[in-house]
Amino acid sequence: MSVQDVIERIAASYSVSSQKALAEALDVPANNISSWIQRDSVPYKAVVKCALDTGADLHWLVNGEFANAKLADKPQPKGKALYDEILSTGGRPVLRRILDAYGFQMQKDLGDLLDISSGTISTWVRREFFPGDVVVTCALDTGVSLNWLATGKGEMYPAPAPAVESEAVLSIPKFRLESGELKEAGNWALDCSLAPSSTEGLNFIEGLNAAWLVDTSAQKIGNGRWFISIDDALDVFDVVRLPGGKVRLTNNAVDFECGVTEIAPFGVVVFTLEKHV
Repeated sequence: MSVQDVIERIAASYSVSSQKALAEALDVPANNISSWIQRDSVPYKAVVKCALDTGADLHWLVNGEFANAKLADKPQPKGKALYDEILSTGGRPVLRRILDAYGFQMQKDLGDLLDISSGTISTWVRREFFPGDVVVTCALDTGVSLNWLATGKGEMYPAPAPAVESEAVLSIPKFRLESGELKEAGNWALDCSLAPSSTEGLNFIEGLNAAWLVDTSAQKIGNGRWFISIDDALDVFDVVRLPGGKVRLTNNAVDFECGVTEIAPFGVVVFTLEKHV
């Protein structure tokens, strides 16, 4: 552990550049910071206080490794307030974050990588300058959060986009209707928002010019669109119940009446997808 590096990370977390400002943030006498450097030791309570005050990860504060580190999210200023905040974090705090993002220990390593002279980097520290072009380059180069590099706030690595919950998609059997018979055709992904309250017995059946979501758990035939088996051949019909135990079956090819006992329901159609090309 480099005491100088630990102090710089604490300062970066507080977004301060001077030892005096850091001492004020830690609520210690101004000469304590230089004493820590001379003794090559930082009181652990100072590190803990920084973590509690800023949300900085203890692991990162102590050794600079931040695979799981983040800083506490706070309301983000906008416009000029944000611009002023970014400029106020120039100099050593932003340099410290850049070095840690690249995993460098020395300013020379950063200079060699970006072909920037050591004098230029030292000028950033001396003048508390915010090197915006280097910050953007570092964010693109390392994947570290631009918000964290620029302000010291937020997560060091952007949070991944939330994955689509598997519960939102239902995989159901898919079939092709060929000459009155169903042929297995894998599975079909159904958005659960389109599914009925009961998903048991759902099948997706694809025909020549249309496809249907079919609930095979429904077996008591009634008015509506149904898959019907007639003499062991399946087809889709619009069904109307008639008195005397009869039904009227209609589709693009036929329109006829028969007894309800003369047909076998395969399932009720939940919705129809039609092809127009």
